[in-house]
Amino acid sequence: MPKPSPAPQTALKYEVEVLDHGRVELSLPYAAGARVTIIVIPEPLEQFPDLVAASTSSLAFWDNQLDDEDWNAA
Repeated sequence: MPKPSPAPQTALKYEVEVLDHGRVELSLPYAAGARVTIIVIPEPLEQFPDLVAASTSSLAFWDNQLDDEDWNAA
């Protein structure tokens, strides 16, 4: 069983687009020959689609002329 590294590690996050043939290109701030571990997590097409739909569907609530007059006069 491998032993965990005792040294602290810095995580870097890059958001990149996959190129032809599933290829990605990164420029890293490490010297040539340095060993790194890459973890690939596909990003959903839309972030939090349920929350976005809920927030945009309820915008009509704020369009209330009588309420606007009361607040503007306050």
